[in-house]
Amino acid sequence: MTGTSTVSASQVSIGTELPQLRIEVTPTFVISTALATRDFQDVHHDRDLAQQRGSKDIFLNILTDTGLVQRFVTDWAGPEALVRSVNIRLGVPCYAHDTLTFSGRVAERVEVDGEQRFVIEVSGQSSLGEHVAGTVQIALPEVTT
Repeated sequence: MTGTSTVSASQVSIGTELPQLRIEVTPTFVISTALATRDFQDVHHDRDLAQQRGSKDIFLNILTDTGLVQRFVTDWAGPEALVRSVNIRLGVPCYAHDTLTFSGRVAERVEVDGEQRFVIEVSGQSSLGEHVAGTVQIALPEVTT
C-alpha cells in the first residue's frame, strides 16, 4: 500500500513489513534539504570545507533524516494517518553520491491516553551501514461500514 490510500487499523498486524524506500542522495538533494530546513552548517553544502573538517563529502542533516523517516511511514500509512511521535538516532553519515534505503515493520500496538497507536520501527541504510534508526508512532483510522 502507498500513500494514495489509507491503511486502516484493522488492516495492520504486528510484524507487517513496510515496502522499502530508496533515496538517491545526490549533492543537490543534500544541499537543498539542508537549506530547506534552515541548516546552514557548511558540512551540508560545501564539499571542500566538509573535507577539511574530516568528512568524505557533504552529508545529510538530522532534520532531513527526521523528515525522511516520517515520509517513509506516511507513504505506507496514507494521508489519514496521524503521526504522534518520531524518535530517531543517527548512525554512520550518509554522504552525497550514496543511496539511502529505508525499511521498517510494525513492532507493536500501544494505547496512549485512550488512543490506539502503532509503533513502526524504521532503519535507513547507506553503503556504510545504518545511517538512521528509530520509531514512529501513528494513529490510524478505523474503517466503518
